[in-house]
Amino acid sequence: MAKKIKGTIAYSDLEGGYWTLEGDDGKSYRLEGGDAALHKKGQKVEIEGTIEEGGFGIGFGAPTLQVKKHKAV
Repeated sequence: MAKKIKGTIAYSDLEGGYWTLEGDDGKSYRLEGGDAALHKKGQKVEIEGTIEEGGFGIGFGAPTLQVKKHKAV
């Protein structure tokens, strides 16, 4: 089920690096997908996507947000 989440884009340089969304809901999400227009540190965005809980690997502990759509806000 797709969900819309607003927040701020951040970058973690752990294990080679990955992009995250620091959600206005107080949670952090590891981003999967998106493009150069999304991957801008400090940008305020709204992302529509699906959340996958409990994955292992890079960003362990943070849910993964599979990006379907995004827009700057």
